[in-house]
Amino acid sequence: METGSKVPLSQDDLSLRELDSGNINVVQNEDEQKNSRIFEGCFKRSNSGGWSSAFILLANQALATLAFFGAGVNLVLFLTRVLGQDNASAANNVSLWTGTVYLCSFIGAFLSDSYWGRYLTCAIFQVIFVVGLALLSLSSSLFLLKPEGCGDGKLMCAPNSSFGSTMFYIAIYLVALGYGGHQPTLATFGADQFDESDAKQKVSKSVFFCYFYFALNVGSLFSNTILVYFEDSGKWAVGFWVSTGSAVTALLSFLLGSGGYRYLKSYGNPLPRVAQVFVAAMRKWNLKCANGEELYEVEGSESAIKGSRKILHSNEFQCLDKAATITDDDRRGVANPWRLCTITQVEESKCILRMLPIWLCTIIYSVVFTQMASLFVEQGDVMDAYIGKFHLPAASMSAFDICSVLICTGIYRQILVPLAGRLSGNTRGITELQRMGVGLIIGMLAMIAAGITEIERLKRAVPNKHSSSLSILWQIPQYMLVGASEVFMYVGQLEFFNGQAPDGIKSFGSSLCMASISLGNYVSSMLVNMVMGITKKGSRPGWIPENLNDGHMDRFYFLIAALTAVDFLIYVLCAKWYNCINLDEDNTVAQPKNIVIVTTDGGSKQQEEEMLNRV
Repeated sequence: METGSKVPLSQDDLSLRELDSGNINVVQNEDEQKNSRIFEGCFKRSNSGGWSSAFILLANQALATLAFFGAGVNLVLFLTRVLGQDNASAANNVSLWTGTVYLCSFIGAFLSDSYWGRYLTCAIFQVIFVVGLALLSLSSSLFLLKPEGCGDGKLMCAPNSSFGSTMFYIAIYLVALGYGGHQPTLATFGADQFDESDAKQKVSKSVFFCYFYFALNVGSLFSNTILVYFEDSGKWAVGFWVSTGSAVTALLSFLLGSGGYRYLKSYGNPLPRVAQVFVAAMRKWNLKCANGEELYEVEGSESAIKGSRKILHSNEFQCLDKAATITDDDRRGVANPWRLCTITQVEESKCILRMLPIWLCTIIYSVVFTQMASLFVEQGDVMDAYIGKFHLPAASMSAFDICSVLICTGIYRQILVPLAGRLSGNTRGITELQRMGVGLIIGMLAMIAAGITEIERLKRAVPNKHSSSLSILWQIPQYMLVGASEVFMYVGQLEFFNGQAPDGIKSFGSSLCMASISLGNYVSSMLVNMVMGITKKGSRPGWIPENLNDGHMDRFYFLIAALTAVDFLIYVLCAKWYNCINLDEDNTVAQPKNIVIVTTDGGSKQQEEEMLNRV
């Protein structure tokens, strides 16, 4: 294999000037060099965006979350009281549904990044969300809640018709699709309102993610207190209709703010770009990897992915660098993007591969998080829920989780960040990876607290009854710990995945946070099935039976705590290995880079076609 002379390759015009012994020298047409900033022309309005638009989106987030949790936070009790399902089945169905909600985030992220853009994607999925909630309200009122007031834990509902049950499941999965597709796109659309080229707005963008999660919890606070109380007392239809009204208000407020938003254009389908890298690398598998400075990249301030900043070369996954190595075959005939890719395109694929281990380590934490919507509620439902004469619904205990998030968010932003900044020299306090590690530890402590509560509950179990004399207030520590862990884990995830995702897949980065919750729900459901399959044998009722007084749910909590501890150790190793994305922040024209042309036949070839733009 012979190595030719080093040549600069232009983005818009590459012409052959000299051919000598199989080596080619290509010079850039200097007229095509542009002194432009990377994001010029990407925004429809240069004077739009900022906090005025961001606050509208934060209000939209709060209202949409109020609507979602108004329908979902008490779903496990709706399934047991209205549809007559047992505890294990209801917990599994809630986990599967919640998992589907967040799995739909991939659909919204893909459409947003590739075709529709953030604004249109948010609008369409919010319409689907409203339709799902309206159908849920109608199906429950007309077919399921018979007689009126049933489902309060005392009055049994009449057997459901197959049509009513079918309409119910269609409705809740439309809600899952609408809310799931809307969430990651809204987070990214909110971040788009701040221009990263401005130092002040770059800081505001980081703060926005804290406020975004804060708004989520403000919205869910109403759902987890007022709406849960109505639903627990049998007024399910009222709760569902209020949720529908909140979703409609969220949609209208979003549309009314259309004139002031900053809009980013979509970057095209990323799937072919990623596939091209792997195919091109495989086709050149037998080649020796070239040095980083000798790989193919277009000239100018923009990358080949229009509107996206360039990404500098990294040393991980060097086998993929072969996709950016130029051979004689690349110089023959028509340009083929399945044979030659730019450094930025290769690095985009590397970024995805680097983020995957970190993302996988967050799934076990999501198993911890999902217990609030299932087993925590079932545990609280068989505890003493009376404070004097007032009955505290089990699902409303999640209000302590929300309050914990609100309090800890303020403490983190106002106290921990400045303190950690002075100690570490990092103006952002601690890194996103460190925050997620802290979240894992606190989540593990929450499971230990839940297990201890369950041990005490079993000690005070009322014989021959599905209840215990232990006060439901014993659940406060586990809810508070989960809330504190969310501030570190989920806010850290939003910042980390959005910041580490290349420009062309920002919504995909935000969706990884929600997809973690999705898989956490599926893993939780799988764990419940495995545990019941192993522990429920013969006369043994299993760890999570119909009558929780006969089971050992505390052991299930401790099992999750042990899995979280193992997951934390693996996470530390992944975090130490991880290298952050290295964006080319220089918006001026880059000097021509030298590239080695590799000839595969060892002979001298004369080539007179122009080297075309590869992507």
